[in-house]
Amino acid sequence: MTQLRVLPPRTASRRDFLAGCAGCAALAACPGFAHAPQAPASEKARVRLVFTHPGRKIEGWPYLGYDYETRKKELTSRLTTACPNVELLPVTAPAAEDARKVLEGDGEVDGYVVYILGIPSGGARPILASGRPVVLVDDLYGGTGQFLGAYAEARRKNLRVAGVSSTRFEDVAQAVKSFEVIKRLRSSVILDVLDREPGGEAKAIQEVFGTAVRKVTSQELNDAYRKVDQAEAQRSAQSWIKGAKKIIEPSREEIGRSGVMYVAMRDLMKQHNAQAIAMDCLRLFYDGKLPAYPCLGFFQLNNDGLVGACEADLQSTISMLLMTYLAGRPGFISDPVIDTARNQVIYAHCVAPTKVYGPNGPGSPYHIRNHSEDRKGAAVRALLPLGEMTTTLKFAPSRKEVILHQGRTVANIDEDKACRTKLAVEVRDIHKLFDEWDRWGWHRVTYYGDLRQPVEAISALLGFKLVAEG
Repeated sequence: MTQLRVLPPRTASRRDFLAGCAGCAALAACPGFAHAPQAPASEKARVRLVFTHPGRKIEGWPYLGYDYETRKKELTSRLTTACPNVELLPVTAPAAEDARKVLEGDGEVDGYVVYILGIPSGGARPILASGRPVVLVDDLYGGTGQFLGAYAEARRKNLRVAGVSSTRFEDVAQAVKSFEVIKRLRSSVILDVLDREPGGEAKAIQEVFGTAVRKVTSQELNDAYRKVDQAEAQRSAQSWIKGAKKIIEPSREEIGRSGVMYVAMRDLMKQHNAQAIAMDCLRLFYDGKLPAYPCLGFFQLNNDGLVGACEADLQSTISMLLMTYLAGRPGFISDPVIDTARNQVIYAHCVAPTKVYGPNGPGSPYHIRNHSEDRKGAAVRALLPLGEMTTTLKFAPSRKEVILHQGRTVANIDEDKACRTKLAVEVRDIHKLFDEWDRWGWHRVTYYGDLRQPVEAISALLGFKLVAEG
């Protein structure tokens, strides 16, 4: 449950953010994105749009004689245009008994948007109390008195309610689009490449999000590796070589093997209609079960709008998939390092995207290096944009929690120790970042942009508790 707030300067505008989200549906036209997840018309999220207000002859806010019908038509039209993958079902419920009748006939809807247009009115509270996911909206200077009380009560009771109280219409549309993301997750597939049994997080992901997690063994991956179109694999490798600002350790042959691994992973994803792949990469490579590291392949998948996640970390994988749908941007999974002297957290890993604003955005320069821990294979050192706000998070489905902190990028650290990409971010209070690593593990996933508002909204609708760190 969250009340959306105004973004600080230097962040992407709401218009830019929504354009990025809308771009998710158009990404299939991009090279390498031919089997990206889409939301077909038959799979649109179905959302009941409930307007509640008094009669025109009742004194109150906004004023006696207010034209509610024109306002409802305007809002319905704007939301329909802004949320093309959400099917809106408008209805008016002036009083509590009207809202209860709406609930009785709504077994198939995915959630509710409740617009309080005026007071006194009573249609909001029964829907909030139903336990269904609700976006509650105050039409400012119309429903404020009821919104404030009803939303505060919903938060206190931990109901699945996201609140919007803003003059900026894009804030409402952004929250409503959360229903589309939740719907997409239910039809998505994650491939988990490992030779051991997956932990309990796989089951939790399927139960909480409806996302299928399918185990794939190293043998199956190697079978796909042997069947790869070699010419296509080498084209990928040559593209990485051409795009790199510098190649330091890996030979062209090693980069070529990474190209084969990339196409093998992509072919497996296409075979299973998967939108994400995670891999127990370190253990499998150290045990001699992988002919190449997947790092460059993950780099390419993430740049293209799909998800490649390291070390079979399913919490990070589902976080990356959810945020790909929500923000249209790739995540940078990392092992954070904390430097109290500089009030910085340094996100370090050997895989990083370079198209941090999405597949259609500009790319950052990068070096091709070997993998840090064993000095083998091929990996990426990305030189990422500085002076930008970032949002770092991870969802824990088994606990229904999401952890989040934010900061501003200040440096690309050049240090030979540890992982290749090292992005330094300055946070408000570095000491608050020491408290949660025993419960959440080392990994976090970083996104460019101030994305706290959309994360808060979708977390509320999913019934997740947000844990703020840093």
